[in-house]
Amino acid sequence: MLQSSWHTYDHYGYAFVAVFGTFAAVAGIQWLIQTSRWAPWTRTLQGVAPPFINIIGVLFGLTLAFLANDTWSAHDRAMKAVYKEADSLHSMAALSAALPAALKEQLREALAGYAMASADEWELLARRAESPEVVARADALLLLLASKEVALATGDNVQALMLRKASEMRDERDQRVALSQTHVNPLKWLGMGFLGLLTLLSIAVIHVDKPRAAFVAVMLFAMAAAPTAAIVLIQGNPFQQPTDVTAAPIRAAVAGITKSAALKR
Repeated sequence: MLQSSWHTYDHYGYAFVAVFGTFAAVAGIQWLIQTSRWAPWTRTLQGVAPPFINIIGVLFGLTLAFLANDTWSAHDRAMKAVYKEADSLHSMAALSAALPAALKEQLREALAGYAMASADEWELLARRAESPEVVARADALLLLLASKEVALATGDNVQALMLRKASEMRDERDQRVALSQTHVNPLKWLGMGFLGLLTLLSIAVIHVDKPRAAFVAVMLFAMAAAPTAAIVLIQGNPFQQPTDVTAAPIRAAVAGITKSAALKR
């Protein structure tokens, strides 16, 4: 159970490690150049040109930018998948207008059942899991759309369009499930952390003859880098707080389908 919880919320743990580790590194570097028995030796390292920081700093910044782009790209893809899934539901509900009353009500009940099951899946997505009920309802909806009754009532073109929309809906649902199960890649973040440590060391070496200036410079970099890395890490799952993708578009589709069905009665 503990292992499951860790894998579910691993990005929060990595965010804590990023912040704590950064400031622990700052304390260690300050101890090394000021109070340790190797402090006199570190003074002999002075003479490194200040522009040297740019080389490692740029590598660190680019690595963090790429990791941030991966995280926010996943968030955008998840949001797009939810809206496209809701759009497919709206489209199938609109195309069902040509069906006979009994068949139309059956189809809209199937659409509403799928949409409600899909919206209820959000709690599972936050725990990196999925609901088998959604798959079962999607299969039932697909079988209904592929039936002879729907073909006779709508014609081949409309039926093909409805089947394509149902297939797209399933694809988008699979996309958001896949995105919800994405975990932090430790190797990528370990590489970024190593570059961050090298940046801290290069700043300290450049100011090694001025301990106070070294402390200020190292702290300024740590205060910029650690919170930024933590912000990126805590958004590792698009379906968890603090910037979770909501099920509002799908719930709106449910409301629209049920309202339309009520007005027709």
